[in-house]
Amino acid sequence: MRAAPTILHLDMDAFYASVEQASKPSLRGKAVIVGGLGPRGVVATASYEARRFGVHSAMPMAQARRLCPNGACLIPRFSLYREVSDVVMALLRELSPLVEPLSLDEAFVDLEAGGVAFDGPGARAAGERLRADIRAVTGLSGSVGLAGSKMLAKVASEEAKPAGLLLIEPGTERELLAPMSVRTLPGVGPATGEHLRRAGITTVGDLVEAGEDELVRMVGRAHGVGLHRMALGLDDRPVVAERDAKSVSVEDTFDVDLHDRVRIRTEVQRLADRCVQRLRASGHSGRTIVLKVRRYDFSTLTRSETLRGPTDDPAVVREAAARLLEGVDTTGGVRLLGVGVTGLADYTQEDLFAQSLGERPQGGPTEPDVTAEAGAAAVTAPEHVEPSGEPEPAPERRWAAGSDVRHAVYGPGWVQGSGVGRVTVRFEQPGSQPGRVRTFRVDDPELEPSDPLPLVGEGPAAAEG
Repeated sequence: MRAAPTILHLDMDAFYASVEQASKPSLRGKAVIVGGLGPRGVVATASYEARRFGVHSAMPMAQARRLCPNGACLIPRFSLYREVSDVVMALLRELSPLVEPLSLDEAFVDLEAGGVAFDGPGARAAGERLRADIRAVTGLSGSVGLAGSKMLAKVASEEAKPAGLLLIEPGTERELLAPMSVRTLPGVGPATGEHLRRAGITTVGDLVEAGEDELVRMVGRAHGVGLHRMALGLDDRPVVAERDAKSVSVEDTFDVDLHDRVRIRTEVQRLADRCVQRLRASGHSGRTIVLKVRRYDFSTLTRSETLRGPTDDPAVVREAAARLLEGVDTTGGVRLLGVGVTGLADYTQEDLFAQSLGERPQGGPTEPDVTAEAGAAAVTAPEHVEPSGEPEPAPERRWAAGSDVRHAVYGPGWVQGSGVGRVTVRFEQPGSQPGRVRTFRVDDPELEPSDPLPLVGEGPAAAEG
């Protein structure tokens, strides 16, 4: 614990939904729900307008639609969210070299390390300046918590939501925490919270009164001691600028359970390739390959295989994942598959051989240059195709709600919805007035998918939440 509230926690408000509202002028002030749109889709985040209807993250999208039937349900656009996040993180690094990102929209900052604040008034001024800078540059709002520890700074930012700032003066922690729910504390999830409730412990003050010995008896020594310290507001964890990645993984949940063993193998191979793309993009290799299978009854199995050395070879990862799949019973159907790599290193076994030989080994498997989004299949056309009479019809293009498009005549826009061979597009962009809506055939040659238009640099468009 510090004697001054110089640890800052920033949490952007309803980040994904707010970015969508800022980049789509017709959605400002409206209920926006971002997440998977399939039958098994899950809400990633919801705007505050949608939250008034009871919609929240991790809720099934089908339930969110029932609660908020007039809300705009959109697919996530992670490339745009990362772009905006990079700008926000750059603003944080102007405050201090010690910035600990937790996700795209959340981070801790050590204000003392940056020399910008050593007491309460200085910390408050830095926090207010940060919020103003974020609004000016991105048009978005963020909530700021300031305290003498990371745990309390995070609690403060949650209490400050939305678009606020709360500073917890050292010495006032126990008074502030006492009436709060035990779920406020990190690590107290639904199961632990329910276990404590049954023992009559519902607030942080109740935890303090119960005492460390009783908590150890209830939830075990490690958890009980930590829980009691947090209830007292004690937390000595430093802000850590760099977090080493421990694993890289990808997974897909399928709209309909997979039963065909050949299809399941194909999906595992595709996931292995996507995982390697992420692995290489992070500059790592890995030694342990992990397969995750969630079956029709929600039971989840994980299998792993440790290689002799770290690798980033897609063929090696594919083969290991295929071997792991052979040992899994998929009878009854599979609803989720995942492939991951752990035991990360910044070199590969092949690199070690190359260092001794002065070059990379020849004749091994190679990977084609991938320029499409992760998950897209690379297709090589054959040199010659015999005509087969009537040409095969082109597959119908799919247009997901919220995706970016560009029309040869009307310019940039986004998909409001599609079905029955038609796609409805609203033509607008960041900084513009709400645009007009037009409907086209799904195969209209003048309508094409597009990359998101940049949000930053369009001026402080007011985004709700």
